[in-house]
Amino acid sequence: MEEEPFMTTKAISSLVLAGALVLLGQLYHVLILKPRRIRSKLLKQGIKGPSPVFLYGNIPEMKSIQIQTHSSVEGKTAENLSHAWPATVFPHLQQWRNEYGPVFVYSTGNVQTLCIMDPEIVKELSLSNSLNLGKPSYIARDYGPLFGQGIFTSNGPYWAFQRKIIAPEFYLDKVKDMISLMVDSTSTILQFWKSKTKDQTGDVEIRVDEDLTSLSADIISRACFGGSYSQGEEIFSKLHALQKLMSKRNIGVPGSRYFPSKHNREACRLKEEIDSMILNVVKVRNEAKHDKDLLQLILDAAKSDGDKSGLPSDFACNKFIIDNCKSIYFAGHETTALSASWCLMLLAKHPEWQARVRAEVLEVCRHNPPGADELRSMKLLNMVTQEALRLYPPSAFLAREALQDINLKGILVPKGINIQVPVAFLHQHPELWGTDAHTFNPERFADGIARACKIPQAYMPFGAGSRICVGQHFAMTELKVILSLVLSQFSFSLSPTYRHSPAFQLVIKPQYGVKLHVRRL
Repeated sequence: MEEEPFMTTKAISSLVLAGALVLLGQLYHVLILKPRRIRSKLLKQGIKGPSPVFLYGNIPEMKSIQIQTHSSVEGKTAENLSHAWPATVFPHLQQWRNEYGPVFVYSTGNVQTLCIMDPEIVKELSLSNSLNLGKPSYIARDYGPLFGQGIFTSNGPYWAFQRKIIAPEFYLDKVKDMISLMVDSTSTILQFWKSKTKDQTGDVEIRVDEDLTSLSADIISRACFGGSYSQGEEIFSKLHALQKLMSKRNIGVPGSRYFPSKHNREACRLKEEIDSMILNVVKVRNEAKHDKDLLQLILDAAKSDGDKSGLPSDFACNKFIIDNCKSIYFAGHETTALSASWCLMLLAKHPEWQARVRAEVLEVCRHNPPGADELRSMKLLNMVTQEALRLYPPSAFLAREALQDINLKGILVPKGINIQVPVAFLHQHPELWGTDAHTFNPERFADGIARACKIPQAYMPFGAGSRICVGQHFAMTELKVILSLVLSQFSFSLSPTYRHSPAFQLVIKPQYGVKLHVRRL
């Protein structure tokens, strides 16, 4: 009888030891064996890359290269700015491309990435609609507080369900009905600028990127959520703060997102506050009658289509609502505002193009607000926006994950590896765009994208394939409305204090803002 406790303790110790061995085995597989096997499969095909270090992969080398580059490059002034920024913002990719060729492998933590800059392989990738190419799992995992499992991060049937709800709201016929709303919101900002220039005889300096961010937020709020920017201002503000935190996170480092650091605690706090505010918007919506805007469709889907979406509980329904609202709030205002800011910067730098597009706007619109027909008729405006999106694409990367083994132009891409296409590099590839690839030349788009680039599929400002941005028509229409109205009422030039320094914060942002000298016409 006295031996029974001893036997029990021994049995427990054996179970603990067995559990520890299983855990160690799993860690060894995830951290060492699986990455090594993936890299080995690529190495056998002649695809090389920098050697990783344990846990951190190539992050230390990336940071070292970035520090060396950034310490020698300052923000360019208005007189000597250059559009050849990708090699400065992503110097590690430039260095590895030079060293290993246009296809190479590297890792951030235990996330293995196949970086592709070969235009022919990119063409095949962009034409593929295979569901075996999904969004990388690390985005939902490491950027979870910002995107969750919304339409931009999910895969499979759950993604298809979300796209079925959201995509039709951004079809071209629906977007046409939103043009008057876009005009009204833009007119408010222009009245604000007019008040600044009312009693001035010369130019007035305005930091336009901040005002355009508020404008774009107002448009997406009214179009999709039935409210104005002022009602969701705190949500947008906190999303900006969370985005900035997320851009500093070391992707793929095992356990880093669970470490109780100041960075992670702040991200967790912001996430909880944003989620709470969105649910409050939903609560108000449920207590009132509203038209069938996008938010109402998301609410209806969360309530009534549980078996189709796999939503088993109120918690899951709330998560479905929150994740998609955050995704649309973020993408619907951030990327368009930045594109409009870069467009105005380019037109300010090139007054001859500013004058040409303004003349077209005034001729087509005859001082009336633009409608769908007018926007379609403005060829020069379209050329300028396409060139601006080429030089400063909304997203710097096209990211996919091989959900199964796939073949890309003769390369066997193993399951589990992430595929990364540096869009910004392809958009300035001299072999695709000519010797003036780094310069602003809207004329290249005079006969459309097919004639502008040797491989048109390499032009991907809104992504490619089945995962192309659902809001591209909305974004292009909004961009043209904003530009046409600004050009019809103001002339502008770059402020002498403008510092050209594109920076990567999940999107490409002007680090010091876009400051223009603005004058009423």
